[in-house]
Amino acid sequence: MTVGRRSAFGFLGRYVKKYGGLFILAVLFLSLETFCDLLQPTLMARIIDKGVASKDMQTVMGLGAFMLLVTALGAVGAILRNILANLVSLRFSAELRGDLFRKILGFPFGTADHFETASLVTRLTNDVTQVQNFVSGMMRILLKAPLLCIGSIIMAVLLNPHLAVILYVVVPVVIVLIVLSARMGYPLFASLQTMIDRINGVSREYLAGVRVVKAFNSYEHEAKRFNKANNELSDISIRTFRVLSVFSPLIMLTINAGIVAVLWFGGVGINEGSMQVGQVIAFTNYMTQILGSLMLIAMLFNVFVRAKASAERITEVLVQEAGMTVPAIPTAPSETGCGIEFDHVTFAYGSPPGEPVLRDISFQCTRGEKVGIIGSTGSGKTSLVNLVPRLYDTTSGSVWFQGVDVREMDPAELRSNIALVPQKSVLFTGTILANILWGRKEADRSMVERAARAAQAHEFITSFPNGYNTILGQGGVNLSGGQKQRIAIARALVREPAILILDDSTSAVDAVTENHLWRGIKEYAAEMTCLVITQRIATAISSDRIVVLDEGVIQGIGSHADLLASCPVYKDIYRSQIGDGGA
Repeated sequence: MTVGRRSAFGFLGRYVKKYGGLFILAVLFLSLETFCDLLQPTLMARIIDKGVASKDMQTVMGLGAFMLLVTALGAVGAILRNILANLVSLRFSAELRGDLFRKILGFPFGTADHFETASLVTRLTNDVTQVQNFVSGMMRILLKAPLLCIGSIIMAVLLNPHLAVILYVVVPVVIVLIVLSARMGYPLFASLQTMIDRINGVSREYLAGVRVVKAFNSYEHEAKRFNKANNELSDISIRTFRVLSVFSPLIMLTINAGIVAVLWFGGVGINEGSMQVGQVIAFTNYMTQILGSLMLIAMLFNVFVRAKASAERITEVLVQEAGMTVPAIPTAPSETGCGIEFDHVTFAYGSPPGEPVLRDISFQCTRGEKVGIIGSTGSGKTSLVNLVPRLYDTTSGSVWFQGVDVREMDPAELRSNIALVPQKSVLFTGTILANILWGRKEADRSMVERAARAAQAHEFITSFPNGYNTILGQGGVNLSGGQKQRIAIARALVREPAILILDDSTSAVDAVTENHLWRGIKEYAAEMTCLVITQRIATAISSDRIVVLDEGVIQGIGSHADLLASCPVYKDIYRSQIGDGGA
């Protein structure tokens, strides 16, 4: 996915409207600071040529006092400009980061999969920081440097038109060097941000799977992966700054050569009587100011090209279409409609869609019915239930909830009627109570405990010294797999949804606890439509109906006894787990 160059900073428009007033105020203070800087060499020249040369102390003291006043006024302008620059850039970056995060929150899974987690993290952090640095630099340097450069050139020309010929040679050479630096630096900085994505991805994968790495003693393999990404980042960084490091000395050499020329020709002019000492000193000061401003411009161009690469990556996220249509006038679910209906559903991942993982799926789940979905790994079970809350949209066909196509509903209302317990239990840093309340913020303690009892979690929770106020580490690291699953189920149950989806969510629970768990869920969720994904025959048997999936196609629907008699795929699963003796 690419974004046109014209749109790289297109997202700044709304922030300009909000912070434009403060920005203009900062520019006014910056202009005051620059004006004061430009006056000082001229004042110095008058002090030398009119006061010191003629030994007129009154002139020296008067102009010296005025010069101090100008300096103080410039310092006040610089202080106020710095305060405003910090205020605007920090508020802007915080708001941009928040808007970017909210945009990512609204992504359907397909869009999030496209960008990858590590890249989104880099865009939220490093890329926003690069744009923030540019905005701050623009208020501190970008506007001051050209003003100071142009003003110094004008003042130098007015001071001595003959010496100004040196500027006509020096300034164009420096401008060419700055432009070359920007053109060569941009593609390198774009590659640099991509390498940061990669190293973030490797680091994230290691931290997420650190237990597996330790269990398999795969430190060397992970170290090699990290070192490869780290060396690639190091190589591109070295190449980037090696190229850019050539230009700063060349610019400084050009400007210093100009200063040497000024001193040479100025010395000749003083000897001939055509120039005054103060003029040469002032002209040298202006040349120094030009040197400083051009160096600042060159530095800011480097910041700009890096910010431009980051801005394009941010824009890719901000302009990304949701990928999920939201109706202007949502349809409310019917009180009399069927719980869930899959109507000739076909689904494939990607855009454009790849090979379908589900083909022509059709079946209904009535209210209060428990439907088991069983099949081998990769048969499409999780993909199927992800279509119910619109984590993905169907490629063709439709999913209906209580008589309404889910695409015609407000996604927030649809998901408020659904509780999903994914394959991998996701818990957050905080207390056990706070994690369960994720399901229903307004639930009271009795509701939480009732849901936890049904999920067979209450007993082990109360065995902890702090009970429900026990603090969980990142991802629930201080709990076992079965405990995490039961807390995730309690979080779903306390929501009291119309649809409960359990995606292989008892895989880490022992058989005895699982039996108690299903009895608790059956009593608690008697009015809920339950979709239960499982690979265990023992779990599927208790369902009212069982849907058998194989390679994305329904191979059979019915009770355990019906499928055992009529569905070869189900019979193979049964035999592999129970054996012929159980038939």
